[in-house]
Amino acid sequence: MAGLKDKLNDKIQQHRPRIQKLVKDYGDVVVDKVTIGQIIGGMRGLKSLVTDISYLDPKMPFVEGLFYLLLTGDIPTENEVSDVVDEFRRRRIVPRYIYEVIDAFPCCSHPMTIFSSAILTMHRESFFAKKYTAGINKMDMWEPMYEDSLNLLAKLPEIASYIYAKLYRDGKRMQSNPNLDMGADFAHLMMKPAPYDDVARLHFIIHSDHESGNVSAHAGHLVGSTLADIYMSISAMINGLAGPLHGLANQEVLRWLQDVRDKMGDEIPTEAEMKQFVWDTLNAGHVIPGYGHAVLRKTDPRYSIQRDFCLKHLPNDPLFKYVDMLYKVVPPILKEQGKAKNPWPNLDAQTGVLQWHYGVTEYDFYTVLFGIGRSIGIAANLIWDRALLYPLERPKSITTDMLEKIAGIK
Repeated sequence: MAGLKDKLNDKIQQHRPRIQKLVKDYGDVVVDKVTIGQIIGGMRGLKSLVTDISYLDPKMPFVEGLFYLLLTGDIPTENEVSDVVDEFRRRRIVPRYIYEVIDAFPCCSHPMTIFSSAILTMHRESFFAKKYTAGINKMDMWEPMYEDSLNLLAKLPEIASYIYAKLYRDGKRMQSNPNLDMGADFAHLMMKPAPYDDVARLHFIIHSDHESGNVSAHAGHLVGSTLADIYMSISAMINGLAGPLHGLANQEVLRWLQDVRDKMGDEIPTEAEMKQFVWDTLNAGHVIPGYGHAVLRKTDPRYSIQRDFCLKHLPNDPLFKYVDMLYKVVPPILKEQGKAKNPWPNLDAQTGVLQWHYGVTEYDFYTVLFGIGRSIGIAANLIWDRALLYPLERPKSITTDMLEKIAGIK
Protein backbone atom coordinates (compact mmCIF):
# COMPACT_ATOMS: atom_id res chain seq x y z
CA MET A 1 0.00 0.00 0.00
CA ALA A 2 1.55 3.25 -1.17
CA GLY A 3 0.52 5.47 1.75
CA LEU A 4 1.78 3.40 4.67
CA LYS A 5 4.75 1.95 2.81
CA ASP A 6 5.92 5.37 1.63
CA LYS A 7 5.61 6.85 5.11
CA LEU A 8 7.48 3.87 6.55
CA ASN A 9 10.24 4.35 3.99
CA ASP A 10 10.59 8.02 5.02
CA LYS A 11 10.82 7.00 8.69
CA ILE A 12 13.48 4.39 7.88
CA GLN A 13 15.64 6.89 5.99
CA GLN A 14 15.44 9.27 8.96
CA HIS A 15 16.30 6.54 11.48
CA ARG A 16 19.23 4.83 9.77
CA PRO A 17 21.75 7.65 10.38
CA ARG A 18 20.97 7.56 14.11
CA ILE A 19 21.94 3.88 14.32
CA GLN A 20 25.05 4.44 12.24
CA LYS A 21 26.16 7.34 14.47
CA LEU A 22 25.61 5.31 17.66
CA VAL A 23 27.67 2.41 16.36
CA LYS A 24 30.45 4.54 14.86
CA ASP A 25 30.87 7.27 17.50
CA TYR A 26 29.51 5.73 20.69
CA GLY A 27 30.05 2.01 20.23
CA ASP A 28 32.20 1.70 23.37
CA VAL A 29 29.79 3.43 25.76
CA VAL A 30 28.76 1.06 28.58
CA VAL A 31 24.96 0.62 28.80
CA ASP A 32 24.65 -2.00 31.53
CA LYS A 33 26.64 -4.27 33.80
CA VAL A 34 26.26 -8.03 33.91
CA THR A 35 26.08 -9.91 37.19
CA ILE A 36 26.35 -13.64 37.82
CA GLY A 37 22.75 -13.57 39.05
CA GLN A 38 21.60 -12.15 35.72
CA ILE A 39 23.57 -14.73 33.73
CA ILE A 40 22.18 -17.67 35.68
CA GLY A 41 18.75 -16.06 36.12
CA GLY A 42 17.84 -15.90 32.44
CA MET A 43 19.34 -12.45 31.75
CA ARG A 44 16.35 -10.84 33.51
CA GLY A 45 16.62 -7.06 33.41
CA LEU A 46 19.79 -7.05 31.33
CA LYS A 47 19.69 -4.23 28.78
CA SER A 48 20.88 -6.01 25.65
CA LEU A 49 18.14 -5.58 23.03
CA VAL A 50 16.87 -2.65 20.97
CA THR A 51 13.26 -2.03 19.98
CA ASP A 52 11.73 1.34 19.20
CA ILE A 53 8.17 0.04 18.99
CA SER A 54 5.71 0.17 21.88
CA TYR A 55 1.99 0.84 22.32
CA LEU A 56 -0.61 1.10 25.06
CA ASP A 57 -3.74 3.18 24.52
CA PRO A 58 -7.10 3.36 26.31
CA LYS A 59 -9.19 3.66 23.12
CA MET A 60 -10.58 0.84 20.97
CA PRO A 61 -9.19 1.51 17.48
CA PHE A 62 -9.04 -0.93 14.60
CA VAL A 63 -6.19 -3.39 14.82
CA GLU A 64 -5.02 -2.20 11.42
CA GLY A 65 -4.66 1.32 12.80
CA LEU A 66 -2.47 -0.04 15.56
CA PHE A 67 -0.19 -1.65 12.96
CA TYR A 68 0.16 1.73 11.24
CA LEU A 69 1.09 3.30 14.57
CA LEU A 70 3.62 0.59 15.42
CA LEU A 71 5.35 0.96 12.06
CA THR A 72 5.45 4.76 11.87
CA GLY A 73 5.04 6.09 15.39
CA ASP A 74 2.28 8.33 14.06
CA ILE A 75 -1.40 8.10 14.99
CA PRO A 76 -3.16 7.50 11.66
CA THR A 77 -6.04 9.53 10.31
CA GLU A 78 -9.37 7.90 9.65
CA ASN A 79 -8.56 7.66 5.94
CA GLU A 80 -5.15 6.13 6.65
CA VAL A 81 -6.74 3.50 8.88
CA SER A 82 -9.29 2.78 6.17
CA ASP A 83 -6.49 2.29 3.65
CA VAL A 84 -4.73 -0.26 5.88
CA VAL A 85 -8.03 -2.05 6.54
CA ASP A 86 -8.51 -2.35 2.77
CA GLU A 87 -4.96 -3.60 2.37
CA PHE A 88 -5.49 -6.34 4.97
CA ARG A 89 -8.78 -7.36 3.34
CA ARG A 90 -7.04 -7.78 -0.01
CA ARG A 91 -4.52 -10.19 1.51
CA ARG A 92 -6.88 -12.42 3.54
CA ILE A 93 -7.19 -15.39 1.18
CA VAL A 94 -5.50 -18.43 2.73
CA PRO A 95 -3.88 -20.95 0.35
CA ARG A 96 -5.84 -24.20 0.02
CA TYR A 97 -2.90 -26.31 1.18
CA ILE A 98 -2.98 -24.59 4.61
CA TYR A 99 -6.49 -25.91 5.22
CA GLU A 100 -5.24 -29.35 4.18
CA VAL A 101 -2.33 -29.12 6.63
CA ILE A 102 -4.74 -28.19 9.43
CA ASP A 103 -7.15 -30.97 8.48
CA ALA A 104 -4.31 -33.51 8.56
CA PHE A 105 -3.71 -33.02 12.29
CA PRO A 106 -5.32 -35.50 14.70
CA CYS A 107 -8.37 -34.11 16.47
CA CYS A 108 -6.62 -34.17 19.86
CA SER A 109 -3.72 -31.97 18.72
CA HIS A 110 -2.96 -28.81 20.68
CA PRO A 111 -4.16 -25.71 18.78
CA MET A 112 -0.78 -24.00 19.20
CA THR A 113 0.97 -26.91 17.50
CA ILE A 114 -1.40 -26.61 14.55
CA PHE A 115 -1.16 -22.81 14.51
CA SER A 116 2.64 -22.83 14.47
CA SER A 117 2.76 -25.52 11.79
CA ALA A 118 0.27 -23.73 9.54
CA ILE A 119 2.28 -20.50 9.77
CA LEU A 120 5.56 -22.29 9.12
CA THR A 121 4.10 -24.10 6.12
CA MET A 122 3.40 -20.75 4.45
CA HIS A 123 7.16 -20.22 4.15
CA ARG A 124 6.71 -21.14 0.50
CA GLU A 125 4.74 -17.89 0.05
CA SER A 126 7.61 -15.69 1.27
CA PHE A 127 8.63 -12.84 -1.01
CA PHE A 128 11.61 -12.20 1.23
CA ALA A 129 12.93 -15.74 0.85
CA LYS A 130 12.59 -15.56 -2.92
CA LYS A 131 14.23 -12.12 -3.13
CA TYR A 132 17.09 -13.21 -0.87
CA THR A 133 17.75 -16.30 -2.98
CA ALA A 134 17.70 -14.25 -6.17
CA GLY A 135 19.93 -11.57 -4.65
CA ILE A 136 18.76 -8.35 -2.99
CA ASN A 137 20.53 -5.27 -1.70
CA LYS A 138 20.56 -5.38 2.11
CA MET A 139 19.21 -1.83 2.24
CA ASP A 140 16.06 -3.04 0.46
CA MET A 141 15.39 -6.15 2.57
CA TRP A 142 12.72 -4.41 4.62
CA GLU A 143 10.38 -4.13 1.62
CA PRO A 144 9.73 -7.86 1.01
CA MET A 145 9.62 -8.29 4.80
CA TYR A 146 6.88 -5.67 4.86
CA GLU A 147 4.93 -7.47 2.13
CA ASP A 148 5.28 -10.83 3.86
CA SER A 149 4.21 -9.35 7.19
CA LEU A 150 1.00 -7.86 5.84
CA ASN A 151 0.24 -11.08 3.97
CA LEU A 152 0.67 -13.18 7.10
CA LEU A 153 -1.12 -10.88 9.56
CA ALA A 154 -4.14 -10.58 7.29
CA LYS A 155 -4.52 -14.38 7.22
CA LEU A 156 -4.08 -15.16 10.93
CA PRO A 157 -7.76 -14.68 11.96
CA GLU A 158 -8.92 -17.09 9.26
CA ILE A 159 -6.26 -19.67 10.17
CA ALA A 160 -7.00 -19.43 13.89
CA SER A 161 -10.77 -19.63 13.48
CA TYR A 162 -10.43 -22.63 11.16
CA ILE A 163 -8.37 -24.40 13.84
CA TYR A 164 -11.06 -23.51 16.38
CA ALA A 165 -13.78 -24.92 14.13
CA LYS A 166 -11.81 -28.13 13.57
CA LEU A 167 -11.10 -28.78 17.24
CA TYR A 168 -14.17 -27.43 19.01
CA ARG A 169 -17.03 -27.01 16.52
CA ASP A 170 -17.01 -30.27 14.55
CA GLY A 171 -15.52 -28.52 11.55
CA LYS A 172 -18.38 -26.02 11.20
CA ARG A 173 -16.84 -22.81 9.91
CA MET A 174 -17.80 -19.41 8.58
CA GLN A 175 -16.52 -17.70 5.47
CA SER A 176 -14.61 -14.46 5.93
CA ASN A 177 -16.64 -11.28 5.41
CA PRO A 178 -14.70 -8.96 3.07
CA ASN A 179 -16.58 -5.90 4.36
CA LEU A 180 -15.26 -6.15 7.93
CA ASP A 181 -12.10 -5.03 9.65
CA MET A 182 -9.76 -7.59 11.23
CA GLY A 183 -11.38 -7.63 14.68
CA ALA A 184 -14.95 -7.68 13.41
CA ASP A 185 -14.16 -10.39 10.87
CA PHE A 186 -12.59 -12.55 13.56
CA ALA A 187 -15.76 -12.20 15.65
CA HIS A 188 -17.76 -13.18 12.57
CA LEU A 189 -15.50 -16.20 11.93
CA MET A 190 -15.89 -17.25 15.58
CA MET A 191 -19.70 -16.86 15.27
CA LYS A 192 -19.76 -14.33 18.11
CA PRO A 193 -22.13 -11.33 18.00
CA ALA A 194 -21.27 -7.79 19.11
CA PRO A 195 -19.59 -6.67 21.26
CA TYR A 196 -17.20 -9.57 20.67
CA ASP A 197 -15.86 -7.59 17.71
CA ASP A 198 -14.60 -5.04 20.24
CA VAL A 199 -13.35 -7.86 22.49
CA ALA A 200 -11.28 -9.17 19.56
CA ARG A 201 -9.92 -5.71 18.72
CA LEU A 202 -9.11 -5.11 22.38
CA HIS A 203 -7.43 -8.49 22.79
CA PHE A 204 -5.24 -8.22 19.70
CA ILE A 205 -4.22 -4.65 20.49
CA ILE A 206 -3.22 -5.11 24.13
CA HIS A 207 -1.32 -8.32 23.36
CA SER A 208 0.40 -6.99 20.26
CA ASP A 209 3.61 -5.53 21.56
CA HIS A 210 5.88 -5.80 24.56
CA GLU A 211 9.43 -4.99 25.46
CA SER A 212 11.36 -7.53 23.45
CA GLY A 213 13.09 -9.45 26.23
CA ASN A 214 10.09 -11.69 26.87
CA VAL A 215 10.32 -15.20 25.43
CA SER A 216 7.92 -14.91 22.50
CA ALA A 217 9.17 -11.51 21.34
CA HIS A 218 12.79 -12.53 21.78
CA ALA A 219 12.25 -15.83 19.98
CA GLY A 220 10.78 -13.97 17.00
CA HIS A 221 13.69 -11.49 16.99
CA LEU A 222 16.29 -14.20 17.45
CA VAL A 223 15.10 -16.31 14.54
CA GLY A 224 14.52 -13.19 12.45
CA SER A 225 18.12 -12.10 13.08
CA THR A 226 19.27 -15.04 10.96
CA LEU A 227 17.44 -13.40 8.02
CA ALA A 228 14.73 -16.02 8.28
CA ASP A 229 11.45 -14.89 6.73
CA ILE A 230 8.41 -13.74 8.71
CA TYR A 231 6.76 -17.17 8.59
CA MET A 232 9.71 -18.93 10.23
CA SER A 233 10.11 -16.12 12.75
CA ILE A 234 6.46 -15.97 13.80
CA SER A 235 6.24 -19.76 13.99
CA ALA A 236 9.18 -19.67 16.42
CA MET A 237 7.49 -16.90 18.38
CA ILE A 238 4.33 -19.01 18.66
CA ASN A 239 6.37 -21.95 19.95
CA GLY A 240 7.87 -19.76 22.68
CA LEU A 241 4.45 -18.41 23.59
CA ALA A 242 3.11 -21.95 23.97
CA GLY A 243 5.42 -22.65 26.92
CA PRO A 244 3.54 -22.88 30.25
CA LEU A 245 5.77 -20.27 31.93
CA HIS A 246 4.91 -17.66 29.30
CA GLY A 247 1.63 -17.71 27.40
CA LEU A 248 -0.60 -19.72 29.72
CA ALA A 249 -0.94 -17.09 32.44
CA ASN A 250 -4.42 -15.84 31.54
CA GLN A 251 -5.93 -19.32 31.45
CA GLU A 252 -4.21 -20.24 34.72
CA VAL A 253 -5.67 -17.13 36.37
CA LEU A 254 -9.10 -18.06 35.03
CA ARG A 255 -8.79 -21.58 36.43
CA TRP A 256 -7.75 -20.13 39.79
CA LEU A 257 -10.72 -17.73 39.81
CA GLN A 258 -13.10 -20.56 39.06
CA ASP A 259 -11.55 -22.58 41.86
CA VAL A 260 -11.98 -19.65 44.26
CA ARG A 261 -15.62 -19.38 43.21
CA ASP A 262 -16.13 -23.09 43.88
CA LYS A 263 -14.53 -22.82 47.32
CA MET A 264 -16.91 -19.98 48.13
CA GLY A 265 -19.94 -21.98 47.05
CA ASP A 266 -20.67 -19.77 44.03
CA GLU A 267 -21.48 -16.92 46.42
CA ILE A 268 -19.99 -13.44 46.04
CA PRO A 269 -17.95 -12.95 49.21
CA THR A 270 -17.95 -9.85 51.34
CA GLU A 271 -14.85 -7.68 51.24
CA ALA A 272 -13.85 -9.01 54.67
CA GLU A 273 -14.23 -12.61 53.53
CA MET A 274 -12.12 -11.98 50.43
CA LYS A 275 -9.42 -10.28 52.49
CA GLN A 276 -9.28 -13.31 54.78
CA PHE A 277 -9.08 -15.65 51.80
CA VAL A 278 -6.20 -13.65 50.31
CA TRP A 279 -4.29 -13.66 53.60
CA ASP A 280 -4.89 -17.40 54.01
CA THR A 281 -3.57 -17.97 50.48
CA LEU A 282 -0.43 -15.94 51.07
CA ASN A 283 0.22 -17.42 54.52
CA ALA A 284 0.04 -20.88 52.98
CA GLY A 285 2.96 -19.93 50.74
CA HIS A 286 0.92 -19.42 47.57
CA VAL A 287 0.70 -16.39 45.28
CA ILE A 288 -2.29 -14.47 43.96
CA PRO A 289 -2.24 -15.20 40.20
CA GLY A 290 -2.41 -12.16 37.95
CA TYR A 291 -0.74 -9.82 40.41
CA GLY A 292 2.78 -8.48 39.95
CA HIS A 293 4.75 -7.91 36.75
CA ALA A 294 8.35 -8.51 35.76
CA VAL A 295 8.74 -4.95 34.45
CA LEU A 296 5.83 -2.74 35.50
CA ARG A 297 5.60 -1.23 38.97
CA LYS A 298 2.02 0.01 38.72
CA THR A 299 -1.35 -1.29 37.57
CA ASP A 300 -0.87 -2.65 34.06
CA PRO A 301 -2.55 -0.13 31.69
CA ARG A 302 -3.78 -3.11 29.68
CA TYR A 303 -5.56 -4.37 32.79
CA SER A 304 -7.18 -0.95 33.22
CA ILE A 305 -8.47 -0.99 29.64
CA GLN A 306 -10.02 -4.42 30.14
CA ARG A 307 -11.46 -3.36 33.50
CA ASP A 308 -13.21 -0.37 31.91
CA PHE A 309 -14.64 -2.68 29.23
CA CYS A 310 -15.88 -5.18 31.83
CA LEU A 311 -17.45 -2.48 33.97
CA LYS A 312 -19.35 -1.28 30.91
CA HIS A 313 -20.36 -4.57 29.30
CA LEU A 314 -20.36 -7.29 31.98
CA PRO A 315 -20.53 -5.70 35.43
CA ASN A 316 -22.80 -8.48 36.72
CA ASP A 317 -20.74 -11.39 35.42
CA PRO A 318 -20.07 -13.62 38.46
CA LEU A 319 -16.39 -14.15 37.67
CA PHE A 320 -15.83 -10.46 37.01
CA LYS A 321 -17.31 -9.73 40.43
CA TYR A 322 -14.46 -11.82 41.88
CA VAL A 323 -11.95 -9.94 39.72
CA ASP A 324 -13.42 -6.63 40.86
CA MET A 325 -13.29 -7.66 44.53
CA LEU A 326 -9.69 -8.86 44.23
CA TYR A 327 -8.68 -5.57 42.62
CA LYS A 328 -9.98 -3.75 45.69
CA VAL A 329 -8.41 -5.97 48.36
CA VAL A 330 -5.23 -7.56 46.96
CA PRO A 331 -2.91 -4.52 46.38
CA PRO A 332 -3.24 -3.17 49.97
CA ILE A 333 -2.62 -6.66 51.36
CA LEU A 334 0.44 -7.25 49.17
CA LYS A 335 1.78 -3.84 50.20
CA GLU A 336 1.28 -4.75 53.85
CA GLN A 337 2.93 -8.11 53.37
CA GLY A 338 5.88 -6.36 51.74
CA LYS A 339 7.15 -9.19 49.56
CA ALA A 340 5.79 -8.17 46.16
CA LYS A 341 7.80 -5.67 44.12
CA ASN A 342 4.60 -4.79 42.30
CA PRO A 343 1.32 -5.35 44.20
CA TRP A 344 -0.82 -4.32 41.23
CA PRO A 345 -2.63 -6.54 38.69
CA ASN A 346 -1.37 -7.28 35.20
CA LEU A 347 -3.48 -7.90 32.10
CA ASP A 348 -3.72 -11.67 32.75
CA ALA A 349 -5.81 -11.02 35.87
CA GLN A 350 -8.97 -10.72 33.76
CA THR A 351 -8.20 -11.57 30.13
CA GLY A 352 -9.60 -15.09 30.47
CA VAL A 353 -12.75 -13.82 32.17
CA LEU A 354 -13.60 -11.75 29.10
CA GLN A 355 -13.17 -14.68 26.71
CA TRP A 356 -15.13 -17.00 28.99
CA HIS A 357 -18.01 -14.53 29.28
CA TYR A 358 -18.42 -14.43 25.51
CA GLY A 359 -18.35 -18.18 25.10
CA VAL A 360 -14.73 -18.93 24.22
CA THR A 361 -14.32 -21.46 27.03
CA GLU A 362 -11.61 -23.68 25.55
CA TYR A 363 -8.54 -22.88 27.66
CA ASP A 364 -6.03 -24.26 25.16
CA PHE A 365 -7.19 -21.79 22.53
CA TYR A 366 -6.34 -18.72 24.60
CA THR A 367 -2.68 -18.79 23.58
CA VAL A 368 -3.73 -18.81 19.92
CA LEU A 369 -5.64 -15.58 20.55
CA PHE A 370 -2.54 -14.25 22.31
CA GLY A 371 -0.43 -15.34 19.34
CA ILE A 372 -2.50 -13.38 16.81
CA GLY A 373 -1.99 -10.18 18.77
CA ARG A 374 1.68 -10.75 19.56
CA SER A 375 2.39 -11.43 15.85
CA ILE A 376 1.40 -7.85 15.05
CA GLY A 377 4.07 -6.35 17.28
CA ILE A 378 6.76 -8.85 16.29
CA ALA A 379 6.09 -8.31 12.59
CA ALA A 380 6.42 -4.54 12.98
CA ASN A 381 9.66 -5.00 14.91
CA LEU A 382 11.12 -7.38 12.33
CA ILE A 383 10.39 -4.98 9.48
CA TRP A 384 12.41 -2.36 11.37
CA ASP A 385 15.13 -4.91 12.16
CA ARG A 386 15.58 -5.42 8.42
CA ALA A 387 15.44 -1.68 7.74
CA LEU A 388 18.13 -0.88 10.31
CA LEU A 389 20.28 -3.89 9.39
CA TYR A 390 20.43 -5.30 12.89
CA PRO A 391 22.94 -8.15 13.06
CA LEU A 392 22.69 -11.81 13.92
CA GLU A 393 22.18 -12.30 17.66
CA ARG A 394 25.12 -14.21 19.11
CA PRO A 395 25.77 -13.66 22.83
CA LYS A 396 28.86 -15.23 24.38
CA SER A 397 28.39 -18.11 26.80
CA ILE A 398 30.65 -19.10 29.70
CA THR A 399 30.93 -22.18 31.91
CA THR A 400 30.03 -22.67 35.57
CA ASP A 401 33.76 -23.09 36.30
CA MET A 402 34.40 -19.67 34.79
CA LEU A 403 31.59 -18.10 36.86
CA GLU A 404 32.96 -19.65 40.03
CA LYS A 405 36.39 -18.25 39.20
CA ILE A 406 34.91 -14.77 38.62
CA ALA A 407 33.04 -15.05 41.94
CA GLY A 408 36.23 -16.08 43.76
CA ILE A 409 34.91 -19.54 44.67
CA LYS A 410 37.73 -22.06 45.15
